Amino acid sequence: MARPRTFDEDRALDAAMRTFWANGYEATSTQDLCEATGLGRSSIYNTFHSKRDLFTRSLARYIDTMTTRQIRILEDQERSAVERIQALFDSIIEGEFEVREGVRGEGGGRSLGCLTVNTTVELAGRDPGADAILDRDLTLRLAALRAVLEAGQRAGEIGSSRDAGELARFLNAVIGGMRVSAQGGADRAALESIAAIAVDALRH
Repeated sequence: MARPRTFDEDRALDAAMRTFWANGYEATSTQDLCEATGLGRSSIYNTFHSKRDLFTRSLARYIDTMTTRQIRILEDQERSAVERIQALFDSIIEGEFEVREGVRGEGGGRSLGCLTVNTTVELAGRDPGADAILDRDLTLRLAALRAVLEAGQRAGEIGSSRDAGELARFLNAVIGGMRVSAQGGADRAALESIAAIAVDALRH
């Protein structure tokens, strides 16, 4: 009879996700994962099979949480298109300061950024499994952005006549840049300024 697991697998996965998020894939050792999860090596390998499999599950968990939250904001029919885009920026900025590290408070420290952006920079083109997960996520996010942008163009809120798909990629790039800026130590005012300029660009 197999021995029952005596730990919370979801909690262990969350701890591993946070470790990969903070350190990256390559820089995270098995010992780091043991310390973060409170599990021994045998428990980690028996449950998650390998560091790579644990990373893949962590990345998928992160994306499921973050992308679901973002799409929910973009699909909120109670708000206008521009209000939804602004709310998305607000949520992203708030999220960056929820995971701020270093100096206490918003005047210092650095954010963890976005695990998908970090993974793209670190592993894109080198890990087919991660690439597949990232591609699926990008497709979902771009589709949600495109839909709200098309709605904004139809309503006359978004003055840009550029293709909504191109604008969706622009917004996605802005968001990625904001994430990296937060990792570099940008404060809330700097991120809010970037978001405001992006919204202004859509209006005109």
